[in-house]
Amino acid sequence: MTEADAEDIRRVLAICFRGESELDAMDIERILSLDMGWLKPDEAATAVQAMIKSGWLKGGQEHLSPVDDFSSSSTPLGWYPRPQRLMSPVQYNPASEQVSATEDEPQTAEVVKPQQTPVSVELKEETNDPRAATTRRLLKYIARASGLESEEVQRRATRKQRALVHVTGWMALALVARDQGLDMDSVIQALS
Repeated sequence: MTEADAEDIRRVLAICFRGESELDAMDIERILSLDMGWLKPDEAATAVQAMIKSGWLKGGQEHLSPVDDFSSSSTPLGWYPRPQRLMSPVQYNPASEQVSATEDEPQTAEVVKPQQTPVSVELKEETNDPRAATTRRLLKYIARASGLESEEVQRRATRKQRALVHVTGWMALALVARDQGLDMDSVIQALS
């Protein structure tokens, strides 16, 4: 196993699970193909299953998590994983992870790591946006109409906002409502 092969997988998993402890296989496939554009959708499905078989991911198809904490993997600007390394990953070897961690210790001791902040429960809002005041009401409406818990609606909206970056909280909630098949006229009225 070359270190570059394992490093590509560590970086990919760090990016996929940024702010999340568990994802389902479809979410990881979406991140690899649509969000990041690293693989075609069918290649992403192959890559996820290969990472499960090679020991990089653990859990069921709906509750996958990385086998280790790779959040400290740094990703250089402009980095792009080699698709073949994702579709045919090297076998996960915890011994090599410990060896590389001890080799990196002198370097990491000098680097100040940013503190991990928990994922915000609140949606980001523009202060001059008049619809920002309606997000709580809209969240409750979506939860009631879709049958989802408020926390689940919040989590989905936060993920959309994180993925789409420049989307306001109310727009992320509207996207969640659309995903749930809710009547968009009612959503628009809730925003009024």
